[in-house]
Amino acid sequence: MENKSKHSPAKITLPPVRIAVLVDGGFFIKRYNAVFNEKRAMTGRQVAHELYKIAHKHVGRQNILYRIFYYDCVPFEKKMTNPISGKLIDFKKTEEYKFRMDLFKELKQRRKVALRLGTLKDHRKWEIFPRALAELLKGKKNIKDLVPEDVHVSLQQKGIDMKIGVDIASLALKHFVDRIVLISGDSDFVPAAKLARREGIDFVLDPMGAHIDDGLFEHIDGLENSIKSRVYKK
Repeated sequence: MENKSKHSPAKITLPPVRIAVLVDGGFFIKRYNAVFNEKRAMTGRQVAHELYKIAHKHVGRQNILYRIFYYDCVPFEKKMTNPISGKLIDFKKTEEYKFRMDLFKELKQRRKVALRLGTLKDHRKWEIFPRALAELLKGKKNIKDLVPEDVHVSLQQKGIDMKIGVDIASLALKHFVDRIVLISGDSDFVPAAKLARREGIDFVLDPMGAHIDDGLFEHIDGLENSIKSRVYKK
């Protein structure tokens, strides 16, 4: 009788992929708060820990983390008078300022994390938050009904988009990595993404459940949400 041995198909072992994770800090904090809707204030250490976990989730156990790049601005630290309350606010003593600085400190101490800091341009004026403005326009609220929390200082990030674009270009042209994962929801990255893809880099976007324009799909190689979008608030 002929002996027939059964051979299982040989497993193909793929080489590890070098991955860089780029995080738009302002976007990350906004989406993180929307996801978890924390009633208690999160510390810089807690958020740094969650960010680190999310980044490593994109890398996986079989691949290699090249570096985590975190982009944000030095928090606003001037003194300004709230036009509703008439109270002078020292922004350097606010909880938001303390949180951001604690977060930066924690990230600096993490292995393979590069902190890229831009600046905030102060327009020296206050603006009404969109929700309060909508209520004013619909007649649901009068000017006299505005509370101090309905307004905020008009600020603009400077240098963040440029830093992200330069790093994407550098990683791609020097072929330091095989894949770039960008945690953001902004379309400003498209020119840099095109360059990276032309260089053979696998470009993945993580919008953390936020809606992105349909036109962006043609400029990325994959869409991976680090957390299921159904837990997010619109």
